[in-house]
Amino acid sequence: MVAVFGRVSRLAAVALLALVPLAAAPTPAGAAAPAPAACVPNPATPKHQMRAMWIASVVNIDWPSAPGKTPAEAQAEYDGWLALAKARNFNAVIVQVRPHADAFWPSPYEPWSQYLTGVAGQDPGWDPLAYLVRRAHEENLEFHAWFNPYRAGMPAPGGAGTDVSKLPANSPLRVHPDWAVPYPVNNAAGRLYFDPGIPAARAWVEDAIMDAVTKYDIDGVHFDDYFYPYPAAGQDFGDDASFAQYGGGFSDKGDWRRDNIDRLIREMDTRIHAAKPWVRFGVSPFGIWRNKAADPLGSDTNGTQSYDANFADTRKWVKEGWIDYIVPQVYWNIGLAVADYAKLVPWWADVVAGTDMQLYIGQADYKVAAAGQPDAWFDPAELSRHLTLNRQYPQVLGDVHFSAVQVRADRLGAETLLTEEHRTRPAFPPSWGPAAPMLFPVITSVRRTDAGVDLRWRPLSPAASYGVYRLDGTRLPSGCDLADAAHLVATVRGAGWTDPTAEPGHRYTYVVTSLDRRWHESPPSPPRWV
Repeated sequence: MVAVFGRVSRLAAVALLALVPLAAAPTPAGAAAPAPAACVPNPATPKHQMRAMWIASVVNIDWPSAPGKTPAEAQAEYDGWLALAKARNFNAVIVQVRPHADAFWPSPYEPWSQYLTGVAGQDPGWDPLAYLVRRAHEENLEFHAWFNPYRAGMPAPGGAGTDVSKLPANSPLRVHPDWAVPYPVNNAAGRLYFDPGIPAARAWVEDAIMDAVTKYDIDGVHFDDYFYPYPAAGQDFGDDASFAQYGGGFSDKGDWRRDNIDRLIREMDTRIHAAKPWVRFGVSPFGIWRNKAADPLGSDTNGTQSYDANFADTRKWVKEGWIDYIVPQVYWNIGLAVADYAKLVPWWADVVAGTDMQLYIGQADYKVAAAGQPDAWFDPAELSRHLTLNRQYPQVLGDVHFSAVQVRADRLGAETLLTEEHRTRPAFPPSWGPAAPMLFPVITSVRRTDAGVDLRWRPLSPAASYGVYRLDGTRLPSGCDLADAAHLVATVRGAGWTDPTAEPGHRYTYVVTSLDRRWHESPPSPPRWV
């Protein structure tokens, strides 16, 4: 033990030994390391909480903000989104890399996305996905790759509309036009979709996604709410032929469609974890599964039902354990009669209770001060009240915000208020999956520089990242000091960090912890003082 601690004082070593049994105990998925029974962590400064924003590429919503940017311009713009995420104490980004049967990487299955160059199928001359993942990890942000499974074309102009012949020559629906379903038909808003009822089409979609999973160091595979398209008045999705061919055993087409989506989810779960067990699979469905009037298990709402509209049996996916996390898009204000945020969050919390599913809530930042929205969205505190309400439900482990441009816009100061009231400290994403004992790091040097206090430590394997805690004065940290994020000043990758907020002449105590790929935290290092 003396050899391990090196120059660290015997007092610090004794303190560390007192902490090790406490921090090394196994913890439930998503929970922080246990603290002494007398400690009451501050709910406003959780150590583990999902804090993500969606970065949408479809029709250039967020990134890239326009097609035709040079690689340097596109990269600089993306770096700006990461800087915003760090400034707002987010810890993850969910980036759309397959908007509609296209790709933000050199895919052998599908053409380059038109949102890069302005021309579908045109090589941008670089590998965007490789850059996206690398830069997110350098900032110690989780990177979840967002894929749209069955959407294959957007309306014209700019998209193919419902005309398969306008897709790039190597588009899968040009090669297999029998897989294509235009919907709605004879409508300017028409799009092209894969037919989810054709097994070969489903396998193609899975293969296209798995190409990115196997080639890139992503942290998550993310689907949103688009499975079967939202229904258009007076039109049914044109899958009579595939139902006749593949719907044996189902008397009801709706049940067959739900089974098709169930198969996609179940097969993706199996394939992702067979290839990379550390990659999470998550879905962000429409916020209402079913209304109580249609199903006694449903929520006290009266809105569109994903079970019937998108044929997405999201409650079943949670109960069967086919996904690792779910992000229902609860895009309504507290008190809305048709779909009340304050009723939907406890409903979803009850759905995940007793499972190992992680629940995050999708937040509608885009509604703040938006024309036509209820008065609640003109109150800058509406979103903050959402996150405050979430604290009542331990199953809610974080939030995802739509979308990056809205976070940056900070309309009415709502985003600033969220940061001030809910994200004053950094946080790790929720831990998940099996945990193995983690070694603590050892700080090798602490010194003042013109830039702040510079810390260095010995890197550990299999540590993926590190947490840095700072306490005022020179003292031994107790378990309560590390029970929440009150003293957490940084989460970083690499073997060092400079504290830019350290005041000259002020005495501080620093400790560092290591975290594995699933965000399980080690005991703390022996403290070092400056």
